[in-house]
Amino acid sequence: MLKLFFADLKMLLRNRQSLFWALMFPLMFTIIFGLFFGRDSNMSGSVDIVNKSNTEMSKTMIQELKDTNVLNITGSDNIDSSKDLVEKSKISAAVLIPENFGNLTDPNSPKNLTIYYDPSSAQATSVLSAFLDKYLTSTSFAIQKASPMFTITQEKIGSSRPFSYFDFIMSGLLGLALMNASIMGMAVGISKYKEDKILKRITTTPLPTWKFLFAEVSSRLVLNIAQIALILTLGVYAFHGHVYGNIWVLMGIALIGAILFQLIGFVMAGFAKTADAAQGMAQAITIPMMFLGGIFFPIDALPKWLFNIVQFLPIAPLLRMLRGISIDAVSPFSNPANIEILIGWIVAMLLLALWKFRLSEE
Repeated sequence: MLKLFFADLKMLLRNRQSLFWALMFPLMFTIIFGLFFGRDSNMSGSVDIVNKSNTEMSKTMIQELKDTNVLNITGSDNIDSSKDLVEKSKISAAVLIPENFGNLTDPNSPKNLTIYYDPSSAQATSVLSAFLDKYLTSTSFAIQKASPMFTITQEKIGSSRPFSYFDFIMSGLLGLALMNASIMGMAVGISKYKEDKILKRITTTPLPTWKFLFAEVSSRLVLNIAQIALILTLGVYAFHGHVYGNIWVLMGIALIGAILFQLIGFVMAGFAKTADAAQGMAQAITIPMMFLGGIFFPIDALPKWLFNIVQFLPIAPLLRMLRGISIDAVSPFSNPANIEILIGWIVAMLLLALWKFRLSEE
């Protein structure tokens, strides 16, 4: 069995093109999401402010808007050029502060700000409008020496650690990398064994099916470990992602997920007649899980009827545990249902794989 393990490992390393894409695919996603959401950046867009007033109120308002670190604020002297930048989608919005705005000694001073925005930049415009509305409302109360009748009190529940969307997506990318490489690699690899009659020769030897299965899975776990290490290294050190929990527990749970995905690939190879058929079956399984398993967004945002289904997908409990460890620093056993679902899938796939290959006539 040990010799078979090293033989499989050598074949994986010698297939340089497959190895390159197995490692490069998740890294590309990590880099793309890291550039947009990493490096502790919460910027929603760029806004050009044309301040014709230069009163103390307008200067204070602009400075407080900059201090939010939500929008990239720039200054300009010409509203027409700013509007042209908005029209060309080079900035998200432009704000015109008219002359004498905020002059409290002049009752006839302008009381209105104008926002010029691109409808495609709805998020930045919403953030900008909400801030300006809140700022002007609070300033109006202060000038009138009045206080609002109704107020809101916010209390944060859960971890007080810094958290960004990239922290959420980094755990998802771990699951994505393991799922694609394991299911696709195992399904296509074993199907290729069928086409080359290698599997038929192995099944006619005294080698037990479980030893063949164990050697195949364990050799590919080496590739999975490399994937996990690369994503975490790039995500944490290049894009300032966070892993607050135990890194070794995180890797252990990730490898349990990798074993499950490899078993799924093994089962699919048992039913596929060719490598091309196995590849198509693998894509039919991985693509729905990619979008419905919680990789890019929380699955509780889905309709309730759909959530009740997708929460039992193999990748869903895995991602819940990975995010619990990396973001909340909680034990993977804090919610026993997650590990129970994962183990249930592993047992089912293992039994199905052993049954299929032991009785296979290929």
